[in-house]
Amino acid sequence: MAELTAPLLADDGTRQGEVGLDPQLFGIEPNVHVMHEVVTAQLAAARAGSHSTLTRAEVRGGGRKPWRQKGLGRARHGSIRSPQWAGGGVAHGPKPRSYAKRVNKKVRRLALRSALSTRAAAGAVAVVDRFGWGEPRTKLAKAFLATAGLTGKVLVVLGTGDTTAALSFRNLPAALVLPIGQLNTHDVLWADTVVFTTDTLSVLTGQDYEVSDEDFVREAADDEGGEGA
Repeated sequence: MAELTAPLLADDGTRQGEVGLDPQLFGIEPNVHVMHEVVTAQLAAARAGSHSTLTRAEVRGGGRKPWRQKGLGRARHGSIRSPQWAGGGVAHGPKPRSYAKRVNKKVRRLALRSALSTRAAAGAVAVVDRFGWGEPRTKLAKAFLATAGLTGKVLVVLGTGDTTAALSFRNLPAALVLPIGQLNTHDVLWADTVVFTTDTLSVLTGQDYEVSDEDFVREAADDEGGEGA
């Protein structure tokens, strides 16, 4: 099997050489079903779930019977707030709920590796030695992308010390900046190109790296608070 490599770029976008990619992360056979499961769960966890309608018990008014039960030739009714009346309650309407789904950590890890392998197979992974810009400037970020030939949507994965680069890329509509601890399947698949620094790539290939569960925090919050009866 040929060695997996990605172009090594300088902070001005010029190519300096190549860097090897870990085949355990970037060279596996992508599991489409697992990627679909994780992306679906991420999108579900991002839903607010705050939609709400009033039932007939919650609509104001309607305490008096609109007319007597018999003798008028009209259908019997007990309240003008029942669902068939205009302004009445909603039958089986939406109520606040959580859409979060449980996804095992091993499944999230496999989905991320599958997404990274998909991008690596398409030659859509690049590595920057380091961003040595002295001050944050969007012009530098645009020049970097133009010189490197990176078009379309670009995901830039940065470390904790890359604040200047993060501020430089954040105003570009086609660029998304993520800290390495929040790297996730959805954003990797969203991007046409994924750009790492040498530091973030080494963190990703390290033994202590844990796949982020930040997109599933809504589930944890619901478990702690519980749902109303």
